[in-house]
Amino acid sequence: MAVDYLKRGKPEAERSEDDAKVRAVVEATLSEIEARGDAAVRELSEKFDGYAPENFRLNASEIEALMNQVSGRDMDDIKFAQEQVRKFAQAQRDSMTDIEVETLPGVILGHKNIPVRSVGCYVPGGKFPMVASAHMSVATASVAGVPRIIAATPPFKGAPNPAVIAAMHLGGAHEIYVLGGIQAVGAMAIGTETIDPVHMLVGPGNAFVAEAKRQLFGRVGIDLFAGPTETMVIADDTVDAEMCATDLLGQAEHGYNSPAVLVTNSRKLATETLAEIERLLEILPTAETARKSWEDYGEVILCDSYDEMLAVADEIASEHVQVMTDRDDWFLDNMTCYGALFLGPRTNVANGDKVIGTNHTLPTKKAGRYTGGLWVGKFLKTHSYQKILTDEAAAEMGAYCSRLCMLEGFVGHAEQANIRVRRYGGGNVPYGEAAE
Repeated sequence: MAVDYLKRGKPEAERSEDDAKVRAVVEATLSEIEARGDAAVRELSEKFDGYAPENFRLNASEIEALMNQVSGRDMDDIKFAQEQVRKFAQAQRDSMTDIEVETLPGVILGHKNIPVRSVGCYVPGGKFPMVASAHMSVATASVAGVPRIIAATPPFKGAPNPAVIAAMHLGGAHEIYVLGGIQAVGAMAIGTETIDPVHMLVGPGNAFVAEAKRQLFGRVGIDLFAGPTETMVIADDTVDAEMCATDLLGQAEHGYNSPAVLVTNSRKLATETLAEIERLLEILPTAETARKSWEDYGEVILCDSYDEMLAVADEIASEHVQVMTDRDDWFLDNMTCYGALFLGPRTNVANGDKVIGTNHTLPTKKAGRYTGGLWVGKFLKTHSYQKILTDEAAAEMGAYCSRLCMLEGFVGHAEQANIRVRRYGGGNVPYGEAAE
């Protein structure tokens, strides 16, 4: 494969070193929350957010007052975005059916899709108030039928952000907390004197939030292991450098460590995009953040063919993949490892992030190789059941089960089957022997 890196990002070893530092901080902080509950949460909030109200949970009148601060246009836009998210989530939910089948005469097997009982939704907002994240987690959990949805978001400039609170409330949150970072996800998962623990954590966040979710996994469920925002543009000479550069920098502004990668088979587009990125960084208001991400994590990869572009893209398994080529549907048919695809120049990653209706909580750090993103199905547990309706079926299944248990040496298991053969089939199976 003749792949040429015109620009490389930070070496993997340096990235791993950063991860190790985060792990240690998170482990110590979660231990504090577990040991000291509300007191630890309050100290952490004061330390990192300068915020320590009498109660971190907003009451109904506080929520109403904050929502009254949101302009009519902004409220309409929030409602429009949530409607799109709900429509797609409902269509996904409708595709998931309970089943019941008779596999043999008298043998009934089935499964039911049951909502998780309680979910903690984290909505980032310390640096940018992530209004859209409330739609993705809270509204989607609501469509799934989760009976207890709690939501947490950090204060923005020292106070609850009205638009984020409005989105949480409209999305269907039953409890809203103004809490950020490790202290928010730790309190929701571990529980404190005033916060009942949840069964599942969802939502994006910074490296500390992502690591906290990773360490809490097992104690609670999580949507997915998430790292910094990633974007990839797969492009050929059907688009221009301005479009590619805009789409790369549009996601690089998320943080100082957001990978942005161009994969192309056009050397002209690659070199022009590099130049265009430098031009845009001179005028982009968020250039300080975007430039750091681009310098440390930006890459431009030149390939010889579309097949090579596909192979490189699947190996990187980026969170967001913007495809702008003369064969967009070919990539849709053949790509297997990614978070979400954005096909053609008319759409873009920001649509998915904010309004179009697909979920923006997506796998990063190559997790797209084994999982998709957050969707209504993540809030549902598929539980199987079985029942046997006739004596004949009980005896027949029991005989097979008995012999297979004895094959493995499980005598107690076999006797569970044998007693059914004796009771329902008229057989006389001596204790500790396989049914004939």
